[in-house]
Amino acid sequence: MSVVDEVQTSSAQGDPAPTRMTGRMRLVLVVLLVAQFMLAVDFSILNVALPVIGEGLGFSLSNLQWIATAFALSAAGFTLLFGRVADLFGRRRLFMLGLGLLGLSSLVGGLSTSPEMLLVARVAQGLATAMVTPAGLSLLTTSFPEGPLRDRALGLNGALMSAGFTTGAILGGVLTDLLSWRWAFFINVPVALAVLLIAPSVIKESRPAVRPKLDVPGAVSVTVGLLALVFGLTQAGEHGWGSPTALISMAVGVVLLIVFYAVERRSPSPLVPVSVLKRRTVAWGNIAGLLAFITETSLVFLMTLYLQEVLDFTPLTAGLSFGVLGVGTVIGGSLAAKVIERIGTKATLITGGLLQAAATIALFSLGDDRAWVWMLLVGTFLGGIGNMLVIVGFMVTATSGLPDHEQGMATGLATMTQQVGITMGTPIMSAVATGHMGGRTGSDAVLSGVGIAVLVNGALVLLGVVLAAVFLRGKKATARV
Repeated sequence: MSVVDEVQTSSAQGDPAPTRMTGRMRLVLVVLLVAQFMLAVDFSILNVALPVIGEGLGFSLSNLQWIATAFALSAAGFTLLFGRVADLFGRRRLFMLGLGLLGLSSLVGGLSTSPEMLLVARVAQGLATAMVTPAGLSLLTTSFPEGPLRDRALGLNGALMSAGFTTGAILGGVLTDLLSWRWAFFINVPVALAVLLIAPSVIKESRPAVRPKLDVPGAVSVTVGLLALVFGLTQAGEHGWGSPTALISMAVGVVLLIVFYAVERRSPSPLVPVSVLKRRTVAWGNIAGLLAFITETSLVFLMTLYLQEVLDFTPLTAGLSFGVLGVGTVIGGSLAAKVIERIGTKATLITGGLLQAAATIALFSLGDDRAWVWMLLVGTFLGGIGNMLVIVGFMVTATSGLPDHEQGMATGLATMTQQVGITMGTPIMSAVATGHMGGRTGSDAVLSGVGIAVLVNGALVLLGVVLAAVFLRGKKATARV
C-alpha cells in the first residue's frame, strides 16, 4: 500500500492524521526533495558562468541574457498547464517524463557547439522544470496528510529549494573555474538518472478515477499570457520600463490573463476553477508568495552588484558570500513547521515578513568599504530565515483545504507564483537601480542605485505583511475556507 493509500484509508476510517513519518514516507520525501533541490540548483548555476559561456559559444553581449530568459520563459509559462496535466494524466508519469527531459536537455546543453543549440537546450530545461516542479509538489502534498507532517515536508522542501539557489550560484563558480562551464549542465545527468531509477519503486501513480477534459482555451490563454508577461518583464529589466517591446508584451500578457479568467468562468472543465481562485487561502497565499520570491531572489542580484561593482570582489568570492544566506534558508525551512504549529500560518507569514523586511532595510546602510561585508552577511542570513518562514507559510496556505484531486492545480498555481516571482524580481530591481543611477557610472552610482532598490525591496516585503494581516485568516479558520 502506498503512502497516499495509507493516508486516505486512515482518513476514511476517521483515525487521526499521523504525526510521525513512516519509513516509506521518509523515502518518498528524500526522492522528491532531491529532484526539487536539483531544479533549484539548475535555475541559478549558470549565472556566474554566463560571460564564459558567451565567449565559448560566440554569444554577443546583447544576446547573453537569452541563456537565462529562454529558461525562465518556458519554466514560468508552462507551469500552470503542466500542473493540471499532472492531475489529469498522472503525477508520477509527468514527474518521470520531466526528469527524463531534464537529463537529456542537460546533456545537450553541455555538448552545445552553437548559441542555437544551447538555447534549445535551455528551453527544454525550462519545460522540464515546469513539468517536474508542480508534479513533485503535488506528489508531496498528497503523500502527507494536511497538518504537521505536510507542514514539515513543505518546510524541508522550501529550505532545500532556497538552499539550491544559493548552492547553484556557488557551484557554478567552482565548476566553471576548476573544470568547464559545461559541467554546470552535465552535473544534472547522473542525478536525474538516479531519481528515475529509484522513483518507480517508491512513488505510486496518483490521478483521479474520472479523468475530465483538458481546458484547451484556458491552457492556451494562460500559457501565452504568462509568456508575454514574463518576456515583457525581462525586456523591461534589459531596456528599461519605457521600452515599447516591454510595454506591449506586458499589456498583451495582462489582456490574455483577463481572457483566461473569463474563459474559466464558463468552462465546464476549467483549468483553474474560479471558485478555487476566490478562496482566501489560494488568492492571498499566492500573492504573499509572489512578493516573497520577487524580493529575496532579486536581493541576491542587488548584493551581487554591490560585492562586484562596489567592493570589487570576484564572481566566485561573491557567490561564496551567499553561503550564509543558504544556511539561513535551511534554518528557516527547518523551523517553519514548528513555528506554524505553534502560532499558525498567518502569524508565521507576518513574523517571517517582518524579520525579512528589517534585515533587508538594514542593508541600506552598506558603505563602500569591505568592512561592511559583516552587515551583508548578517542581513542576508536573517533575511533568509524570515523569507523561508514566509515561503513555507505561503505553500501551506495555498495548498490547504483542497481535495487531493485539486492538489496538482493548487501546486501548479504555487509553482507558477514561484517561477514568475523569481523571473520578475531581478528585472524590477534592475530597473529601479539603473533608473536612479540616471546613466551615471562608477562605484558611487552603483551604491546609490542599489541602496534605493534595497528600500523598494523592503517596502514590497512590508506590503506582503500588510496583505497577509488584513486578508488572511488564522490557522483554524483556514481549514474551513
